[in-house]
Amino acid sequence: MKKKILLTLLAIIVIIQFIRPSKNKSTEISANDISRHYAVQANVDGILKRSCNDCHTNNTTYPWYTNIQPVGWWMQWHVNEGKSHLNLSEFATYAAKRQHHKLEEVIEMVKEGAMPLNSYLWIHGNAKLSAEDQATLVNWADVLMKEITIKNNLPAVEKK
Repeated sequence: MKKKILLTLLAIIVIIQFIRPSKNKSTEISANDISRHYAVQANVDGILKRSCNDCHTNNTTYPWYTNIQPVGWWMQWHVNEGKSHLNLSEFATYAAKRQHHKLEEVIEMVKEGAMPLNSYLWIHGNAKLSAEDQATLVNWADVLMKEITIKNNLPAVEKK
């Protein structure tokens, strides 16, 4: 009986290796990418590439272990979830009010230390944001929010 259960489990593990999620990989920067519409300084770009882009753009760098299922499924779920909240590759498709709100959320999440997710940091320790990184991202997002407000005649929002 135990042998039958073990063989069944082994068969399931082998079979699920053939059921792979689609990869979030693009070959070029989207025309709607935030960097094509707004200034993204080199230091900010470096932080975004190291700590944000895997889950918040159309181009994820996949570590080797995501080729093993169900790890690949879990990673793809995280990527899809991240992009559903903020996709920097499609930022220009958002209405100005939504762009402004997304940047407010960036500031909030960074200040709270909620991003990057702890589950991402377990394996990507270099993605952890230092206090300097946090200040850089918050300042950039704040300046960008003001630019969007002025450019689109949005009502000024008072800070909490």
